[in-house]
Amino acid sequence: MRSSELAAAAGVNLQTLRYYERRGLLDEPARSLGGHRTYPSEAVTTLRVIKAAQRLGFTLTEVSELLDTARHRHALGEGAGLQARAREKLTAVEAKIADLTVIAETLRAGITAGCNNLQTCAGDPNCPLPFPEIGQA
Repeated sequence: MRSSELAAAAGVNLQTLRYYERRGLLDEPARSLGGHRTYPSEAVTTLRVIKAAQRLGFTLTEVSELLDTARHRHALGEGAGLQARAREKLTAVEAKIADLTVIAETLRAGITAGCNNLQTCAGDPNCPLPFPEIGQA
């Protein structure tokens, strides 16, 4: 299939396709006699896997490593497979959720307390917003 057909089938644009090739996420395509890039049908699956992994929070570097590990199953090392990476990502996501939960609760407390002016609130010892802690970060 040609570049435009692949991009349309996978829901990406041509620039994304070329970028993934440069990054090594997608194998270099064969060329037709006319010089057009031709991709195997499996490239659609690879692109969909890349996009799904990104939606799960994996970076392109992490996706590249996971794809590489899948291509070289015999080279699996400790912590290289999807299970280990998914556990690491889940831990990071859960930590981020915990941080965001604290932020949301603090903002709700500030709204409930009627905080309308940052300068006034920062000087008020009863203000629920953590101005002293924020200043130290």
